[in-house]
Amino acid sequence: MHTDQSSGDVTVDGVTEQPESEPREECGVFGVWAPGEEVAKLTYYGLYALQHRGQEAAGISVSDGKRIVVFKDLGLVSQVFDEQVLSSLQGYIAVGHCRYSTTGGGSWENAQPTFRTTTAGTGLSLGHNGNLVNTHELHERARQRGVIGKSGATTDSDLICGLLADAATDKGIEAAALELLPTLRGAFCLAFADENTLYAARDAHGVRPLVLGRLERGWVVASETAGLDIVGASFVREVEPGELIAIDAEGLRSSRFANPEPKGCVFEYVYLARPDTTISGRSVHATRVEIGRRLAEEHPAEADLVIPVPESGTPAAIGYAQASGIPYGSGLVKNAYVGRTFIQPSQTIRQLGIRLKLNPLREVIRGKRLVVVDDSIVRGNTQRALVRMLRESGALEVHVRIASPPVRWPCFYGIDFASRAELVANGADLDGIRRSIGADSLGYVSLDGLVAASEQPRSRLCAACFDGEYPIPLPDDALIGKHLLESMGGAEDAAVSSLPVTPAGYGAEDAVRRP
Repeated sequence: MHTDQSSGDVTVDGVTEQPESEPREECGVFGVWAPGEEVAKLTYYGLYALQHRGQEAAGISVSDGKRIVVFKDLGLVSQVFDEQVLSSLQGYIAVGHCRYSTTGGGSWENAQPTFRTTTAGTGLSLGHNGNLVNTHELHERARQRGVIGKSGATTDSDLICGLLADAATDKGIEAAALELLPTLRGAFCLAFADENTLYAARDAHGVRPLVLGRLERGWVVASETAGLDIVGASFVREVEPGELIAIDAEGLRSSRFANPEPKGCVFEYVYLARPDTTISGRSVHATRVEIGRRLAEEHPAEADLVIPVPESGTPAAIGYAQASGIPYGSGLVKNAYVGRTFIQPSQTIRQLGIRLKLNPLREVIRGKRLVVVDDSIVRGNTQRALVRMLRESGALEVHVRIASPPVRWPCFYGIDFASRAELVANGADLDGIRRSIGADSLGYVSLDGLVAASEQPRSRLCAACFDGEYPIPLPDDALIGKHLLESMGGAEDAAVSSLPVTPAGYGAEDAVRRP
């Protein structure tokens, strides 16, 4: 279910439940090379368009050709930056990042862009979207080279930045990247920069989206085409799987560091990406509407009204209504701001459960047989509370339709799902899940239907969360997980300050944090 982050357990009818652990993307990345433009403000708006991809922290680095300044903090893009901060970030190259943690905790040190310097005194800032699966191996390599803990961060992103800065000491950033990137296993979309050049790279499988855009006086890279649209950049193409792009005063150049083996994440179409984004030439909104049509064909229902669970269930509900001939209506109102605060709800408020996020329109629901369309079910807690609330509001029947197949496997490529033991579809049949959430009927779109709606070849998609077929081999369970680096003592060599202090004047005065 597409809802904002909630805080704490929820008690409904005297039963305490964990909040729905809906799938959440790690982050959004944005980069711009544009002399003569206010690149910090362009990046701010780019991140604003990508805010749905990460709401824990945000940061921007800017280079003026001589030094890199990084400003980052915990919170939403609009909470971290104001006019004064953005005006102080002067330069022509920027890297931006908005984060939801899938590797390492939600500390300030783990906010991005992460920053390192080479022993030659040049700087490097880096933003990362995705998840590596050979983090343990990289940690060992970094430990041997003495680059562990210099930032206080415990993320695979910081390992990439540290190893890249270390190798760049001898051969420069671009050559170091072409050497390092083939050794990274997993999903990664990177935007990084030194003082004079913006770089972008995408893993050989292209699991996460990354696109290239053109400004009148520069270039932009972004996690989604919506990030290009907001700054007026024209879409040029996707960054190809296995490609490294470098942009500087001499123009744009492209290098291959790996042969492409495309396995784009099909869940981007279901939930993660904005509906106004295009992935592999296919509109996300159009895909979701088509999923709804196929859902109606595969799982029809006799009902009076089709309603979505806003917002990500809306296009599929429209498609379901179109294909079924059942009228479409808005029966639920979403509070867009719940969860976008650091204030914990009181116990009294927690007892309201789902009403923190959604409130029913009783005059629409009362006396109706409803088809309720949602994007996915993870633990099932939210759907259980939602069905109960709709019945209390007078619904005669509640038929739940899900615009994705059952989620039975966790993702290790950049989505923070619940553990497999917590997934309601793991080990339960369809009727068992239906009884668990209290619906009159339940139907999921088939994987074949979902793939057909995406208009992508099945061979070019990753659907591991649905079928358990992981295209990138995984290490042993003990060598993977969100808090792997904390458990390994990822910052064991950290200096007393969590900020790097370096010879070239980068350091505490340049990696700014609020007091």
